[in-house]
Amino acid sequence: MSKRPISTAYRRRDLLAAAMTPLVGAMARAQDDAAAMPPQPGDVFVHLTGPGKDHIVRADDLMVGSPQVQAYPSAPDGTVRSGSRLNLVILARFDPAALSEATRTRAAEGVVAYSGVCTHQGCPVNQWSREHDAFVCSCHGSVFDPRDDAEVLDGPAPRRLPALGLKIADGAVVVAAGFTSRVGGTQS
Repeated sequence: MSKRPISTAYRRRDLLAAAMTPLVGAMARAQDDAAAMPPQPGDVFVHLTGPGKDHIVRADDLMVGSPQVQAYPSAPDGTVRSGSRLNLVILARFDPAALSEATRTRAAEGVVAYSGVCTHQGCPVNQWSREHDAFVCSCHGSVFDPRDDAEVLDGPAPRRLPALGLKIADGAVVVAAGFTSRVGGTQS
C-alpha cells in the first residue's frame, strides 16, 4: 500500500480548525455567561410573551394601572439575559404621585421594575390582583404592592420583591441600577 503525502493546505486547515475549536467554545460560553448575568445598567427590556415578544419594552407600551408585563433584560449587544430564571422582571406603570417615596426614586415616568421571582419559593410572580392592584405569585398567592416598594400584602413571602432602578432613553425602559436585594426565594 502506498502512502500519499498529506497536502500542506490540508494540514494547515486541520491545525487552524484545532486552534479555533477552543476559541469557538469559549465564545459560546461567554455568550451563555452574558445571558445568565443579572440585569446591568444600560440593559433594555424585551417582552417575554404576547404580540410584542422579543421586542424592546417602551414606556408607551405600559398603560397606567394595567397589570404587569413580564420581560427579560437585554444587553446593548442584543444578548437577552434569559439564561437564568432569576432574571425574569415584571414591569408596570402607575401615576408617579401614587408611588411611595422609595419606589418613586427608582421609577422612571411612573414605570417600576421588580424581580418576577417570588421571595417565598422562587415561583413566578405573573398574576394580577384587581382587588389590591397588586402583583400575585402564581404558586402560593403572595401579594406584593408595586406602588410601595413591592411590600408583601398577603401570603407566605418573607420579604418584598427586589427592585431595579430605571430610566427612560429614547422611549425605551432601561436599567439604571441593579437589584436592591438578593433575587429568589428561600429555596432558590
